[in-house]
Amino acid sequence: MKFGIGQSVKRTEDAPLVTGRGRYVADLAARAETLAALVLRAPHANARFTLAGVDEARAMPGVRLVLTGADVAGLGPLPVVGTIRVEGEPRMWTPARPVLCADRVRHVGDPVAFIVADALDMARDAAEAIQIRWEPEPAVADLAAALADGAPRVWEERAGNIAFSAAVGDARAVEAAFAAAARVVKLDLVNNRLVTNYMETRGVLAEVEDSGRVRLTLGSQGSHGLRDAVAKILGWAREELRVITPDVGGGFGTKAFPFSEYPLAALAARRLGRPVAWIGDRTEHFLADSQGRDNLTTAELALDADGRFLALKVDTLANMGAYLGYYAPFIPWVGATMLPGVYDIPAVHARIRGVLTHTAPVDAYRGAGRPEAAYVIERLVDEAARETGIGPVELRRRNFVTPGQMPYLTATGRTYDSGVFDRHMTRALALSGWEAFPERAAAAAGQGLARGIGLATYIEACGGGSPEPAYLSLDADGGVTVKIGTQSNGQGHRTAYAQLVAAELQLPLERVRVLQGDTDDTPTGNGTGGSRSIPVGGAAVDGAARALGDKLRTLAADALEADAGDIAFRDGRAVIAGTDRGLDLAAIAALPDATPDLLTATHAFKPSEATYPNGTHVCEVEIDPETGATRIVAYTVVDDFGATLNPMLLEGQIHGGVAQGIGQALAERTLYDPDGQLLTASFMDYALPRAADLPPIVFETANVPCATNPLGVKGAGEAGTIGACPAVMNAMVDALTRAGRPPRLDMPALPQAVAAAFKVRD
Repeated sequence: MKFGIGQSVKRTEDAPLVTGRGRYVADLAARAETLAALVLRAPHANARFTLAGVDEARAMPGVRLVLTGADVAGLGPLPVVGTIRVEGEPRMWTPARPVLCADRVRHVGDPVAFIVADALDMARDAAEAIQIRWEPEPAVADLAAALADGAPRVWEERAGNIAFSAAVGDARAVEAAFAAAARVVKLDLVNNRLVTNYMETRGVLAEVEDSGRVRLTLGSQGSHGLRDAVAKILGWAREELRVITPDVGGGFGTKAFPFSEYPLAALAARRLGRPVAWIGDRTEHFLADSQGRDNLTTAELALDADGRFLALKVDTLANMGAYLGYYAPFIPWVGATMLPGVYDIPAVHARIRGVLTHTAPVDAYRGAGRPEAAYVIERLVDEAARETGIGPVELRRRNFVTPGQMPYLTATGRTYDSGVFDRHMTRALALSGWEAFPERAAAAAGQGLARGIGLATYIEACGGGSPEPAYLSLDADGGVTVKIGTQSNGQGHRTAYAQLVAAELQLPLERVRVLQGDTDDTPTGNGTGGSRSIPVGGAAVDGAARALGDKLRTLAADALEADAGDIAFRDGRAVIAGTDRGLDLAAIAALPDATPDLLTATHAFKPSEATYPNGTHVCEVEIDPETGATRIVAYTVVDDFGATLNPMLLEGQIHGGVAQGIGQALAERTLYDPDGQLLTASFMDYALPRAADLPPIVFETANVPCATNPLGVKGAGEAGTIGACPAVMNAMVDALTRAGRPPRLDMPALPQAVAAAFKVRD
């Protein structure tokens, strides 16, 4: 099929985006009548405060509104939906995170006031005029330090700064397996905190429509969820809000969550009767948006005398920050369910403790728990390979879940439907030249450089959750409109969904219009996250396209006096098979019998189970031991994504994910000082991977169709990130080991840390 499934069709949405004609929130807010909003934020990590001079600020030239915590005391707190079953308490404790702090702040960047003025500089002047009497108190920003005796409490009611404690698996079975084990391997790991750093910072434009309804235009990962959350915070009926998402410059999880600025802008616009826009700057993003990862983990693996895995025991401390984020408690828990990875481990137990600190809250970030889990098990398996002498490839092969075991129920309750794990590992090893690596390592050593090679075989869970409906209609011009509640943040949904419609109706892609992002267009929608857009949204579009095709065949058959079973679509026409007799789709839309019901179709797909993409990453690094400078010289990925809708889009997702994983492994670090001041608050201090830091990526698929998805797809948006960190770090540790140094190195492997590791002797 020219435009259908499996074709590397170029993205149809890119022309305006790459020529500066994209329409983002800041573009839409740039109008003379729009008022500018500013958030006054806390400079202290833990402090009580009182405000003075607020009335004087309100009277300043151009100032239209100043809201403080007292003014919005009636608004609900920012919600937490990722609650989990906890140990030792009847329900999970959730602190009230205010829209504006009233008398205490708990991290640098906490919002204190919301100021609206004719211009941003006027709002800044008003912010400087507000007098704040701060009473700083001791703060704790480090995860381990927060658990120490006598550490300052982030919330007085939570002794020891433990927000929650939860568990996954069977502790008794694990202890019995460890008691019988021939060998136990133990590893302590750091999963460093990250700033999400999408290209487009968050922003919101609030306007009052003629009906009195407030319209919010904001960058999001799903308009419906944010509409409902913001309405709940405001205490409004959701019918009082309309949310529109235009072009979005990246999301990575963070743009799925409600933040204070959204209800505040809505409230301000309704009070003032004028459009109000808040556009966050990059410093605000570093200080106040949710961050990612930040775990300390101790992992132990029990093996028998033949190197077969008997049990896995994991203890994770997960830094929550000062408040619990929207999904935050769920992230380490769902990660724990994926700890067995691709291995047949009979018994698993994981303990998870959420820890409070005076830092920005964490939340879901690309992969959301699954990268953390893959990092733990893949680093631990390599450690076991070193200690047993079996080798990382052979040890994995001995312990893979085999195709004959599918569907396979893990010890943590996950059911893998399909996968041939040894196949993609074997292919990745061949593509990467694994067997010839010693020759390359020797050549590098001759130049005073150290080489290492590492692999990671991962599996993740995605493409699940709530049902996603798709709404299709045949338009008067013979084109088809798709309406759906997922949201593209750069993935290429417009192209991918159009390919599914084109495959069924044999239309050119430009004849398919894809509409997302407006709560008025679709009754419901569950947004984009967890790599669900194609596995769930795509399945819905495909089902709706088939249903619409059936209706159009019936209409065409009646008009052509043929049997509906003899009607086929070809080049935008419905024709009688084996003849040239037919009607183009515009003519079908104009038929007297073409009622609206016969020109539309809806289908909702509800996943019965998550999908489980899996694959192998192989990374080869070259290191200067004196300086610690690291260069990735080769990177190979072979993935099982079940089925491929568009190979070009797929490869782009993998490249982006790998880049983010490399960034975490080698460069990115969010660092607070002991008083809770963010030291990495700009790109002067926080490193992101650049194009020059990335190698050419060799990518292939070795797909096994998913047994629980009608398209056979398994989801791919987060896979690159999940496999990258352990592959890179296993390569770094391999280089240390080959140089006779202890195999100990944490993320991020910054040059100074790498150089120091090469100076350590056993």
